[in-house]
Parts: sequence; structure tokens; C-alpha cells
Amino acid sequence: MTSASSLGIVTRKKTVGQRIVGALGNTVVNIVLAIVAIFWLVPSIGLFITSLRTSGDNAASGWWTVFTKPAELTIQNYANLLSNPAITGSFWNTIVITVPTTVLVVLFGALAGYAFAWMRFPGRDWLLIVVIVLLAVPLQVALIPLARMFGALGIFGSVLGVILFHTAFGLPFAIFLLRNFFTQIPGELMEAARIDGAGEWRIFFTVILPLGLPAIASLAIFQFLWTWNDMLVALIFTNSDSMPLTVAIQSQLRQFGSNIDVLSAGAFLSMIIPLIVFFAFQRYFVQALLAGSQK
Repeated sequence: MTSASSLGIVTRKKTVGQRIVGALGNTVVNIVLAIVAIFWLVPSIGLFITSLRTSGDNAASGWWTVFTKPAELTIQNYANLLSNPAITGSFWNTIVITVPTTVLVVLFGALAGYAFAWMRFPGRDWLLIVVIVLLAVPLQVALIPLARMFGALGIFGSVLGVILFHTAFGLPFAIFLLRNFFTQIPGELMEAARIDGAGEWRIFFTVILPLGLPAIASLAIFQFLWTWNDMLVALIFTNSDSMPLTVAIQSQLRQFGSNIDVLSAGAFLSMIIPLIVFFAFQRYFVQALLAGSQK
């Protein structure tokens, strides 16, 4: 092996002062980041601790007093919540609405994104312009027309209506995002696959999907969070049998305004599932953010 000195490369050692300044700089940055993280997590921590206290304890003192009185913590609130048929039914409705919506948006968005990126067909550019314009259309303008249409079709107040609504309004962003990501894939890969006799479907499933996994995972995270946390669309297009968890919690707030133990447990239960999904796909999300930053 050739040493650095034989190549004429001179490496200067850091002085003690430079090491101290570097260590202090890193320490200050870490302290600032820790403080920001703590302040960011305080509402979530407070919500979680409140959900583990009885209504009497929450009315008597703030949630921070639990650090001196840990005996106040109990899981009875969650036991009562999960024994409530309305809450458990709404939790299942949320899953039934969110999972199919996410799958449909990702599937159709990926297919359309591939078509706009690598296929030639008449009117492609004009259709892409229409998709981009649809990104600027607020969903509020479609609430009344779609409510009338769903009522005529007999699906108003059902889970199917909410799934169709979220799928329709999630597709423009999905197509735009995945199309831009797919255009960064080298075209030589598709040409090589076509020379080997692969059709468009095989190219899509064996080349596009594996290489586009970071963008697809990021889209799935966004769509899952948007659908899971939605209340406006669900409040209008669902009834008592098909309402998701957000509407169920809102109805509890309207009926039992002082029942903070039930509300806090339901809110934390509604929040923990998206967090699990986000951390499960976090690796792909970071890859999508860094895509194109290096060559």
C-alpha cells in the first residue's frame, strides 16, 4: 500500500483548540435538536399520559403531576374504549376505508404514471395538463355534486362512497408524483427489456415497480395518513354504521364534552396506527427524498 507521505500528501493534525471547538459545536447542535424534539413531542406525551389517567384525576390536576404520582396510571380507559361497540366498529371502518383506498391510489397511480412517462399515445400531454390542473381543485367543491351522484347510485352513506371519493381525489397527486419519478429511470432498461421480448406489463412489474419502490412507498404513506386522518369527507358521506374513528371521536366530543378519558384514549389510538405505518416505511420514504441528489 502507498502511504500518504510517499505521494506528497501532507495531513495536518487538528489542534486541541480545534477539537474542543468541534466537540462543542456538535454538542450545541445535539442539545438544540433534543430541545426541539422534546417540545415537538410534548403534546403527544401529554395526550398519552392523559389517556392513562381517570377522569377524576384529569379534572383534579394536570397530566404532568403523574411524574410524582405514578400510581394514577391505569389502562382502564383503553379497556372501556375497546369494549365500546361504536368505537371498535368505527376503528374497523377506518381500516376498511383506508387500506383499499391506499392500494387503489398506488396501483392506478403507478399504472398511469408509467403510461405518462414512457408510453406514446394521442393526447398524452393534454391529459397530463388535465391531471396537473386537477391538483389545484379543492375537494370542497365536489362535496355536494358527488353527494347527489352517490345518492342516485345508492352508495351515499356507505364505505364504498368514501373509498371512491378518496381514490378520485388521491389519483392526480399520485399520477403526478410517480410520473416524475419514473421519468428518472434510464430508458435503456426498458429498451433492453423490450429487446428481450418483454411486454409493457412485464416491464411495469419487473422493472418499474422495483426501481420505483421508494416513491411508491412515500405515496402510500401520504395517502394512508390523509385517508386515516380525514374527517370532513367521512362526516358527510358516512352514517352511523360506516363512520370511521375520527367521526366517532367527534361524536363522543359532542355528546360527552367532559369525558376526557375516553376522548384522549380514542385520539391516541387514532394517532398510533399512522405512526406505526410511517416508521415501518421510513426507510423507503428517506430514499425517495434523496432520490436524484447523487449520481
